[in-house]
Amino acid sequence: MRIAQEMELYQKLAVLSDAAKYDVACTSSGVDRNGSGKGMGNCIAPGICHSFSADGRCISLLKILFTNECVFDCRYCLNRSSNDIVRASFTPDEVCRLTIEFYRRNYIEGLFLSSGILKNPNYTMELLYQTLYKLRNEYHFEGYIHVKAIPGAAQELIEQTGFLADRMSVNLELPTSESLRKLAPHKTRRGILAPMRQVQLRRQENKEEIMLYRNAPQFVPGGQSTQMIIGATPESDYQIIQVAEALYQKFDLKRVFYSAFVQVNQDALLPALPGGPPLLREHRLYQADWLLRYYGFGAGELLSESHPNFNVALDPKCDWALAHLEQFPVEVNRADYYTLLRVPGIGPKSARRIIQARRMGNLDFAALKKIGVVLKRAVYFITCNGKQMYPLRIEEDFILRNLLQVKERLPMETATYRQLSLFDDGRVFGQVPKELLIAGG
Repeated sequence: MRIAQEMELYQKLAVLSDAAKYDVACTSSGVDRNGSGKGMGNCIAPGICHSFSADGRCISLLKILFTNECVFDCRYCLNRSSNDIVRASFTPDEVCRLTIEFYRRNYIEGLFLSSGILKNPNYTMELLYQTLYKLRNEYHFEGYIHVKAIPGAAQELIEQTGFLADRMSVNLELPTSESLRKLAPHKTRRGILAPMRQVQLRRQENKEEIMLYRNAPQFVPGGQSTQMIIGATPESDYQIIQVAEALYQKFDLKRVFYSAFVQVNQDALLPALPGGPPLLREHRLYQADWLLRYYGFGAGELLSESHPNFNVALDPKCDWALAHLEQFPVEVNRADYYTLLRVPGIGPKSARRIIQARRMGNLDFAALKKIGVVLKRAVYFITCNGKQMYPLRIEEDFILRNLLQVKERLPMETATYRQLSLFDDGRVFGQVPKELLIAGG
C-alpha cells in the first residue's frame, strides 16, 4: 500500500541523498572548463574539491537521486519497485535551488544527479534534461555536473542533456549479461550499451566540430564512466577486468567503477555476506584497473582462466611480478619507461623521474629513494649499476614472505557505507525526522 504525503524540501533531500550513496560512479576529474564570467562557478580541474570516504566514494558533490521511485525490480537495489520504503521525487526547480544554495554556502563544488526510473525512461530523462537546462540557463550555474544517461531513453534527449553536462555515466550494473538476466530481468546488456555508444560517437563528432568552430558547444567534455556491482554474482576477477578492458578499448570510457555488493534486500538469488561487503576485493580490482589504464598491462597478463582471482593478501602488481621472476631484476639505469612501470614500488611519476634523472648520470639506491621509489617493494626486483641494495634471493617464497610483512594501506575491513550527510549537525534546514532517515536507507 502506498500513502501519498507532501514532503518538505529538506525531507526529500534526506531521503534522496541517502538513496544515492550506493552509486560510486562519481568523479569530477578530467574536466577543464572556464566559466563565462556571467554565471556562477567554473569547472577548472584543480578547482573541484575531491573528498573521498575510506571506501572510495566521492563526497565533494551534491550527490542525489532525482527520484527513488522506480518501475524496475532489480533484486540487488534498495529502490526496487517491490520494496516498501519511503518514496520521494524532486522537481527540476528544487534540484536547482538546492545546488545553488549549497554552492553559495561552500558545501559543494558541483552536482551528481542520478535517478530511479519514474514512469518510463523517456519521462525520467526529460525531467533530468529540464533540471540541467534550468540550472544552466535560468540559475546560471557553470560548475561541474555529472548526470546519468537513462538506458531506453530517446537519443535526442540524451544528446540534449549531454550538451549541458560535464560527464555522463550509464551503469553497466553487473559484469555479464547472464547475471543481468538473473538479477535485473527488466534490463538488457544491449539497452545499457546503446547510450554508451551514442555518447562515445557524439563526443568524437563534437571534437571535430570544436576544431572547426572554436565556439561550438561541448558535448560531455569530461567523458563517460560506468559502474559494476562486485560480489552479487559469481563472476571471477578475470571476467570482471576483461569486461573493464573491453569497455576502455571499445567505448573510450574514462573510468570503470567497482562497487562492492551491499546486501540491502533479502532475496534467495542474492549471496549471503557473513563477512560483510567484499571491500578488499573491490580494492584489488581498483588497483588492477590502474594497471590497465596507466601501466600498460593487459587483463590477460594479470589473470587467466587457471588463475582467475587476485590474491587478496597482495596487490596485483606484486602478484604479477612474483609470477614472472624471470623478468627480474631490472637495471634501473638502462630499462625503458614501460619496463620500469612493471617494477613493484615504481609508478608513472617515479618512472618518469628516473628517465629524466639518469640523463645526468647513473643512479644509486639513495637517489631512487629521493625520486620517490618505494624501495621496500622495489628492492627485490631492481639493480643499480648491476648491484642489489642487499644480497637478496630472487625466489618467490622469500620475496612473498617479506612483501607480506610490508604494511599496505587497505580500505576499512568494515564499512557503514555512509556518505557525507548534509544533516550531520542539523544546521542546514533544521532537524530531519528520525523516522525518515531510517526509512530512507
